[in-house]
Amino acid sequence: MFATQARIAWLLLASTGYLFAQDLVPKSSPQANPVVLTNAVLHTMSGSVLVGGTLWFLDGVIRGVLAEGLKPDLPPRSEPIVIDLKGKHVFPGMISAHTTLGLVEISSVRQTVDTDELGEMSPEAFAAVAVNPDSAAIPVARSNGILAAGVFPIGGLMPGRASVMQLDGWTNKDLTVKANAGPIIAWPQQIVIDVSRWPLLRPDTGAENTKKARKSIDDAFTAAQAWLEAHTADPKVPLDIRHEALVQALRGEVPVFLLAEDLEQIESAVLWATGRKLRPVIVGGRAAGQCASLLRDRHVPVIIDGIHRLPQRDDSAYDESFTLPKRLFDQGVMFCIATGMDFSTDRNLPYHAATAAAFGLDREVAMLAVTLRAAEILSVSDRLGSLSVGKDATLFVADGHPFDLPTVIELAFVRGQKVDLRNKQTELAQKYRERYRQMSGR
Repeated sequence: MFATQARIAWLLLASTGYLFAQDLVPKSSPQANPVVLTNAVLHTMSGSVLVGGTLWFLDGVIRGVLAEGLKPDLPPRSEPIVIDLKGKHVFPGMISAHTTLGLVEISSVRQTVDTDELGEMSPEAFAAVAVNPDSAAIPVARSNGILAAGVFPIGGLMPGRASVMQLDGWTNKDLTVKANAGPIIAWPQQIVIDVSRWPLLRPDTGAENTKKARKSIDDAFTAAQAWLEAHTADPKVPLDIRHEALVQALRGEVPVFLLAEDLEQIESAVLWATGRKLRPVIVGGRAAGQCASLLRDRHVPVIIDGIHRLPQRDDSAYDESFTLPKRLFDQGVMFCIATGMDFSTDRNLPYHAATAAAFGLDREVAMLAVTLRAAEILSVSDRLGSLSVGKDATLFVADGHPFDLPTVIELAFVRGQKVDLRNKQTELAQKYRERYRQMSGR
């Protein structure tokens, strides 16, 4: 009897968790009229900053980015919505380049965690199909200027394919910018066995396991290449969804995201991928500064997995993580900045970039690292990352620079649709401000 009651209580708790995790903010409606933002400071990220500039968009696409004094060429008989920003700042939406945003609601409730498939190899999986557009974490990130994300599944050697999502829409299809941004490979780390602690294991056990895991990855690409050649020669060869999932990477149409942190791990991953004529992107990259010349010479970009991290070793410099972007920039390595896989910290993306700027990276370069460079590395720079004619009108208006804590994001648009910037935290803040207002009798 008690066990039954406990089970019912647990089910109620889990269902309540779903309710708490559900985003109740309505989605934005389609853009019907031209929107004109005037008297603005336009941070284009693809050119100079335009003080007193004008930006306008229609049908979700930027139609004009104009310097001070120039007037937009609006469609005849249109009824534009003109917003005088009075000197406020306009930026392209920031991009969280490596996250599980939308895949996790409550970490302790397995039914709300959609990050991985069963098995070590599942390259056929797309992150996009599992993203929950009603995730309560999405409005939180959005309210701080993060309007797009590179969503990565996790688990196993090949957990699936990353997807690039914009952070507003009724369905995950509405959110999707690029469903197949590229396959993800958790490149195995070289493990050294301490026989003093594990006397029953041979010292070379770790190396053998690493070699075996890396061979499994290589074999998967070999098999996919063989299937592609056979299928091209004879279309009657049966479809294999796992092999087909790697075809775009084999053709160089999408990059391969290699999760790697340590020096040997990064070097071996790059050498393997470039040896196969793939387009590698290192994700994590804690030791990337130690092999910057290899990354530069082989044109391998890095998604830095967070700046707010402790040093790798006890004898490392305290600011090792803080200065990594500056060191990569100085050595000519392309990079962008992410917060890491914890979706709950995506809202802090501008502050990771701000820390990099405080430790030597040029402030404009730091802003590029969370906008245009992220878009380029994720292969969506044709739509996101800068205020440019022809790109999606995914942008935000702020009363200052997003790197500064007091800055408030006042307006945001995703594909030209005005976004409701409320979230659970802002509603709670209003609720308890009202309580104290009532207590004070005012």
